[in-house]
Amino acid sequence: MVKLQLWLLVLAGLSGAIAQTDLQGQVFVFPKESADAHVVLKMNHNGPLQNFTVCFRYFTDLTRPYSLFSYATRTKDNEILLFKEKPGLISLFVGGEQVVFTCPENTGTRRGWEHVCASWESATGIAELWVNWNPLPRKGLQKGYSVSNQGVIVLGQEQDSVGGGFDAKQSFVGELTDVYMWELATATKAMRAASGDLRLPPSLLSWSALQYQIKGYVVLKPLLSAWQ
Repeated sequence: MVKLQLWLLVLAGLSGAIAQTDLQGQVFVFPKESADAHVVLKMNHNGPLQNFTVCFRYFTDLTRPYSLFSYATRTKDNEILLFKEKPGLISLFVGGEQVVFTCPENTGTRRGWEHVCASWESATGIAELWVNWNPLPRKGLQKGYSVSNQGVIVLGQEQDSVGGGFDAKQSFVGELTDVYMWELATATKAMRAASGDLRLPPSLLSWSALQYQIKGYVVLKPLLSAWQ
């Protein structure tokens, strides 16, 4: 444990501060198109994943392709990727394999925010995507696959190599908040847990105790409200 703590301190000194804090009521703002601005997240897990559910909310006016959630390993740059191909289409990659979901546009939550939850289970290969708490038809990919834990999670960019290979034309511009991830293939329960209505086992990522590292022009700001 002491060696691990020392290594984390060395890593922080080499590549910028690693923060862990409760970000309730805060958002990551990605103010402009960029080939370097991103946020690195630390996943709390020590072994391969047989299931996962990831949820978050985002706010953007982009119409070009952009990355929403990118997890890359040395062998698979798209180990897990949620990518908005264009209005009405979201791709989910697991282990480099892709399925595409067609989702309705202009049905966002209040003030234009979109809520997304994606889940996958190895035993059946079934993938689910929920947009604004509404399910889309389920797809299948990578049945029997195990997601490696030897990777890097990035918000704001799509990784073509671990922690890099970014393309400004695939970068996210907008605001992103309430990121959660569980080792469970239960999107309905995850959405309830993310809203505080249900207690689930410890999460892989939690917005209320997020370990993150900001790189480039990304700003942490309070969530905008019409009543502020």
